[in-house]
Amino acid sequence: MFANHRPRWPLYALLGLLALLLLGLLQPIGIDELLHWGIALAGHSATLPTLLLLMAALMSFGLPGSLCFWLIAPFYSPLISVPVLVMGSVAGAAGAYALGHRVGSAVRPNRLARQVLTLLARRSDFLTQCALRILPAFPHAFINLAAGVLHLPLTSFLLAAVLGLSIKWLVYAYAVHGMVSARLAEQSLDLSTLLPLFGLAGLLLTGSLVRRHWLRADDHAPLR
Repeated sequence: MFANHRPRWPLYALLGLLALLLLGLLQPIGIDELLHWGIALAGHSATLPTLLLLMAALMSFGLPGSLCFWLIAPFYSPLISVPVLVMGSVAGAAGAYALGHRVGSAVRPNRLARQVLTLLARRSDFLTQCALRILPAFPHAFINLAAGVLHLPLTSFLLAAVLGLSIKWLVYAYAVHGMVSARLAEQSLDLSTLLPLFGLAGLLLTGSLVRRHWLRADDHAPLR
């Protein structure tokens, strides 16, 4: 009997998407283009696993894997999209950590990357890492690579990434779910949506400072 050949257009579409994202490293991709691809790919069984792997691979090399957010979150329920986004971004974080750990001092960071490196060298506790993950628009690639370069404890690094990114992706996913136009999608991520993330990040940083102060006070307390 003849084999039942399935249409190959989804495979071609995913390959085209990969080419588009790689091209985007040289020329920025607009949300309109990403939403157009998302509409074409939504519903196919291979889309989410492929985007998860693509997101992890891009972020492992410090590339903008978060572009995959616009291909996932508007078209899938947050109950589906958030776990996929968390798995992809945490896997990418682990890959970038390993890369930073391997190259170490050979890294030549730019100004912003040096600032992140200096910050984590001074304060790399769990609460601070969570706060940086939650902050809107904070460059996760710099956190991942800097953590590897500094040889921060992998367990706390991954736990902070899971917790911080879960909160962040949950807020973002609920905000843009169902949005199929760039204008509406961008409007959904306005200050009223992002303000709770800033507030939570501020609370975590405050908690980190208080904890550091208490530990310092205990170290200087006279022995009885």
